[in-house]
Amino acid sequence: MKNLTLLCLLIIASIVFKSHAQTDDEVLKTIYTSSLTEGESYNWLNYLSNQIGSRLSGSLGAERAVQYTKEELEQLGLSKVWLQPVMVPKWIRGAKEYAYIETVPGKTSTVNICALGGSVATSPLGIKAQLVEVHNFEELEALGKEQIEGKIVFYNRPMQADLINTFQAYGGCVNQRYKGAVEAAKYGAVGVVVRSMNLRLDDLPHTGSMTYDDLPVAQRIPSVAISTNDAETLSTMLKLSKDVKLYFKTSCKQLNDVQSYNVIGEITGSEFPNEYMVVGGHLDSWDLGDGSHDDGAGVVQSMEVLRLLKKTGIKPKHSIRVVLFMNEENGLRGANKYADVAKQKGENHVFALESDSGGFTPRGFRFDCDEANFNQVLSWKELFKPYLIHYFEKEGSGADVGPLKTDKNVLAGLHPDSQRYFDHHHASNDTFDAINKRELELGAATMTALVYLFDKYGIK
Repeated sequence: MKNLTLLCLLIIASIVFKSHAQTDDEVLKTIYTSSLTEGESYNWLNYLSNQIGSRLSGSLGAERAVQYTKEELEQLGLSKVWLQPVMVPKWIRGAKEYAYIETVPGKTSTVNICALGGSVATSPLGIKAQLVEVHNFEELEALGKEQIEGKIVFYNRPMQADLINTFQAYGGCVNQRYKGAVEAAKYGAVGVVVRSMNLRLDDLPHTGSMTYDDLPVAQRIPSVAISTNDAETLSTMLKLSKDVKLYFKTSCKQLNDVQSYNVIGEITGSEFPNEYMVVGGHLDSWDLGDGSHDDGAGVVQSMEVLRLLKKTGIKPKHSIRVVLFMNEENGLRGANKYADVAKQKGENHVFALESDSGGFTPRGFRFDCDEANFNQVLSWKELFKPYLIHYFEKEGSGADVGPLKTDKNVLAGLHPDSQRYFDHHHASNDTFDAINKRELELGAATMTALVYLFDKYGIK
């Protein structure tokens, strides 16, 4: 009789529990409501951008950002928070760059330039030489050493305006920034000026990383970006006269590597503590602005994922980690270090999500996974529909989570609306005033929703 009574009580308790258990759409509603009404992402970004500022790898700003985000994560009551040491490059810009176009001797007009990250400096007196305009490396090769030697190469291939995916447009022309100096040096060029990676016409030069590969130091030439307005002017002048010269002066310098850190926080899983799900962004930024979109937004959204999980009472089955990667912009050292340590420890990373495309309105996600897992994602589309999240594509993930890829896991990248992103990317207007609070919070909620679903249903 006692056993029968106990069984009845268990059945009744089960029915009551199920009646109070939230459905997935109710959980997502709770997540979005919490993010939009009592979120912390905007406040965190305000401090990161306005009190700390730019966070170029190896800088004081980067060091301060490490300490700030670590302290904020510790206040969330996570299972554990720690710093992971990583050696990073230290490049400094030096004094503000200066440049002018000379059409005839004594007649000049100034233009807006900035040194590209990793570039060597000009001599203290600067350089002045005739320009050769090209749109790709094939044109450079066709001109050859006879027409290039002793001149400044002007790469003027714009981002393709008719591509709706602006990251595709960026990918279509960024090689001239990254490898332009290497290619031009082959033919005896004395410098390189590159059209900024920007879809609109304005006066802001956009920096970004460049490389010399294994080029001997003596053959390395200075490399700068020029604003899109000034690139148009320069191109027009060259059509009128081939004798146009450009003068520019930079004082940037590459120093020895310094120690920095990845910042990591974890909620240990209740059922699968040794299976890890990562959410993250990169803590470093370029130095011209304060890095609010690239990638302060991704940093605070990733922190907010763990805060929202705790705030809404979700107890993850898997161990959920936030990883704030150092040195994505000019080396990817933090991402590689995290992946190397994970491999050494035999850690099983089943899922990783990155936010590194700005803090604009979220549209969906990009995935690097097999068909079974992608089909599972597609089965969740109706859950995201009320929040206007509709973009689910198999087309990659993110630079920092990429080193974690295996044959079995799922990598993802948040996909915000990208139409305004390259107006700010790596430029002095990548600042907090360009952030919309609601858009930022919607992105954090969208990331949390995806983490919740993958944690609940697992990897196929």
